[in-house]
Amino acid sequence: MIATNAGLNADTNKKSHHDIRFPGESPEYRIKRNALLTAEIALRAGIEDVARLRRALPLGGVVKNYKFDGADGPVQIADLFTQHETVIVYSFMFGGQQVSPCPMCSAFLDSVIGQLKHIQQRAAFVVVARNPIDQVLAMAQAREWSEFTWLSAAQNTYAVDYHSETADGAQMPMCNVFTRRAGEIRHFWNSEMFFAPSETHPRHIDLLWPLWNMLDITPEGRGEFTPKLNY
Repeated sequence: MIATNAGLNADTNKKSHHDIRFPGESPEYRIKRNALLTAEIALRAGIEDVARLRRALPLGGVVKNYKFDGADGPVQIADLFTQHETVIVYSFMFGGQQVSPCPMCSAFLDSVIGQLKHIQQRAAFVVVARNPIDQVLAMAQAREWSEFTWLSAAQNTYAVDYHSETADGAQMPMCNVFTRRAGEIRHFWNSEMFFAPSETHPRHIDLLWPLWNMLDITPEGRGEFTPKLNY
């Protein structure tokens, strides 16, 4: 069961507290901060519970051996499994009539690039866009994104099959995870919270994106802020 605030009892609340105090804090601040601390610990427990549920997923469907266009020529999806049995594929919103990359996708990749060498110790990470490879590489070069493996899905149905493109050609931000077991490539996970009914923005990859987690610890929060391509 995923931990929630409602499930915390008085003993749990007591255990979550500590004796550390900060200069000038008031009793009211400490009471409210202790309540927040309890909620933060419950949230962390919930995140870990969800991660366990995710790891326990059965394998998804068998994956077609899609052929992409890469910087050095055609790349089949099987070619991505060179050092690891897991590949993370981010679908970047740059396709159709888009002449500039998506600012939100760009902000996300800006955060990934600093962690890429660490991620690659455990899994491969590639970025797929719908535009032709020459346009994709020119865009990536302009943004100094040389570290990423860029692929174009202009000549296959990957974008439609894995829901990063709608029937009318609109681009969607999707993250997929694929795994290879006994030589067979299977789908494992998609950030499909994007499609779930919600009264707020789906925030389907917030856990992967330091920007929002950092802003959420400020008194102003994330507010209505939207990343820009340039500042």
